[in-house]
Amino acid sequence: MIQWKSNYTGSTEQKVSGSNPTTLYNRTDKNHALTTESERHAEELSNPDLKVKETDNEDSSNYVPIDGDRDSQVSTTLQVKGYSLSNVENDVPKVLVVDDHAASRMTAVALLGMEGYEVIEADNGSAAVHLVGEKQPDLILLDVMMPEMDGFEVCQMLKQDEQTRLIPVIFITALNDRRSRIRGIEVGADDFLSKPFDRVELAARVKSLVRQKRLNEDLDHAEKALFSIARAIESRDPNTGDHCERLVNLGKAFGEYLGLSRNQIRDLMWGGYLHDIGKVGIPDSVLLKKGKLSAGEWEVMRQHVLIGERICQPLRSMQGVIPIIRSHHERWDGSGYPDGLKQEQIPFLAQVFQIIDIYDALTSERPYKKAFTPTEALSIMTEETNKGWRNPKLMQQFTEFISTINHSYL
Repeated sequence: MIQWKSNYTGSTEQKVSGSNPTTLYNRTDKNHALTTESERHAEELSNPDLKVKETDNEDSSNYVPIDGDRDSQVSTTLQVKGYSLSNVENDVPKVLVVDDHAASRMTAVALLGMEGYEVIEADNGSAAVHLVGEKQPDLILLDVMMPEMDGFEVCQMLKQDEQTRLIPVIFITALNDRRSRIRGIEVGADDFLSKPFDRVELAARVKSLVRQKRLNEDLDHAEKALFSIARAIESRDPNTGDHCERLVNLGKAFGEYLGLSRNQIRDLMWGGYLHDIGKVGIPDSVLLKKGKLSAGEWEVMRQHVLIGERICQPLRSMQGVIPIIRSHHERWDGSGYPDGLKQEQIPFLAQVFQIIDIYDALTSERPYKKAFTPTEALSIMTEETNKGWRNPKLMQQFTEFISTINHSYL
């Protein structure tokens, strides 16, 4: 494996593993075709006799850095003045280049290295998968045609893994290879580049996808924070056991039985974790009270659905879960809360979730009751449906579904 590192003054350092891992090659020619903006500014700043430099008929003394150029200029200035960049360079994006042809790999490595990226190399698919787990790159530049494990297999494997699905993958294809591009889209590729590389295009695409990855990671972290809060809430009440986990499994199974879309099933599963997240705002004196709640306490308890809605509202990815959080205590006849919705006014996923939530509560042991058998639980739920509390058609479908499943799986 070869790893390249580039500093901001245009000196590129190649570390080669093998018989002499300390061998260094320094590239310092300022007239090199791959000279970057950072190098040009470094030249200006390091020349005390240079006051104004004309570049492409523009006065560089009026240069205003934009986007990443501002960071590059700051880094260059610090280097020229002799300051350490250990803190500045901690967040340098890592790019994994995967290609079984050494020449193609070296071209990509040189281009990316001169743009300031930390570049890692792999010459086959298996090595690439290993390095992704070890190095956690911010982007992968992936050749399509490789022996044993080709680029399609690598991409599909990474996109199906929860730990690596957010890493952007750019496929390297021939200019007119339409078939490979279509196959790449099917396995989850984020972009395509053709050989030979155009430096400006490569830099722009990599920069854009790295930025998008970090935005997605921020969103992913926010979602995980909500799930952690939900777990903490569940742990406040030791009587519920693994209620959330069971709801996730039951929601997935019942959603598939109903033929719901992938996004609807995901929302049902997330609802399993987040439906009661609003209980974080309910006082322990009410939430953990043993015995019957007073009218005032019951009114406080009902607020948990509104609190939960407000917690999740800012996240766009939660928009399908919010109706479940707010409306899973509504009833078919309009006697539920918080809005007194009737029949089809109740969001469909909230109706589905309510049924699996009630079923799990009935079939689980609690301090105030024994665990009912599936038959007993369905009998109780059917009685409530006859009172007008549940959607009759959905209740019938759920009854049929329960007869088909293996409860040990749930």
